[in-house]
Amino acid sequence: MLLEGDYKLLFNKRQVEYNMLESFGKMILFLGLFLVVVGGLMLAGGKLFGLGRLPGDIFIQKEHFSFYFPVVTCIVLSILLTIIINIFTRR
Repeated sequence: MLLEGDYKLLFNKRQVEYNMLESFGKMILFLGLFLVVVGGLMLAGGKLFGLGRLPGDIFIQKEHFSFYFPVVTCIVLSILLTIIINIFTRR
């Protein structure tokens, strides 16, 4: 036999479960959108901005071997991302 308080408790539990699922769904949606944007930038970044071909990037090519490490590109991206994150998280 359920009492009146038990119905309220059951409703509140379902409401909490719904809110958790709703927030989890929003998080997955935003993560997916973020990945699409980052993927698009990675595809277009080398062609539009010249990233990956900056002076100072290490490129060694021999007969059957090639090695590429974009040192300067990593530094430039790190500085840009640091500035962008500081702008959005400044309080």
